[in-house]
Amino acid sequence: MPITYNYFGAMAVIESSIKWIASGAMVIGGVVPYVPQYRAIKKSENSDGFSTYVCLVLLIANQLRIFFWFGRRFELPLLLQSIVMIFTMMAMLNLCVNVQSMHDLTSRRRAFIDFDHRYFWKWTRFSDYVQAVLMFTAIGGYVTYLFNDSVIYVETIGFLAVFTEAMLGLPQFYKNYENKSTVGMR
Repeated sequence: MPITYNYFGAMAVIESSIKWIASGAMVIGGVVPYVPQYRAIKKSENSDGFSTYVCLVLLIANQLRIFFWFGRRFELPLLLQSIVMIFTMMAMLNLCVNVQSMHDLTSRRRAFIDFDHRYFWKWTRFSDYVQAVLMFTAIGGYVTYLFNDSVIYVETIGFLAVFTEAMLGLPQFYKNYENKSTVGMR
């Protein structure tokens, strides 16, 4: 019996495979630039060259994108990308806090619950960052629940997500300016 080759069936499999690969690349593509940074911080045990405000910007932008998704659905890989990026930024924060605590000789601890604006996003425990993210998620989720039917609200959230992510370079630029160096940044 001769082997028949179904050209259209094979093309459908190839097309489907390409879509899955592209979706997977989209989901993890945003994380890839932070892998060398994570490794460098872990190896050197020094996070001075990396601005944790980059994590703040990405956490806010990706949470806003998730809130936007509830008002106006977009592709699932982009939603998954936001979720993966949130976990990645939390991992980066955890590493930075652990590294900074190893070298911090002061006994003064700064906490989220202190509500001291001078030390915002400069807390000494990772749990404080988790609390801040959870509070933003709870408040943002509730407000999104209340105003999810408002086109103006949903579009504003979408704009703020894109605008916030577009400002991603500013915290690192400022950190480099303060340090007068790019040492420690990948």
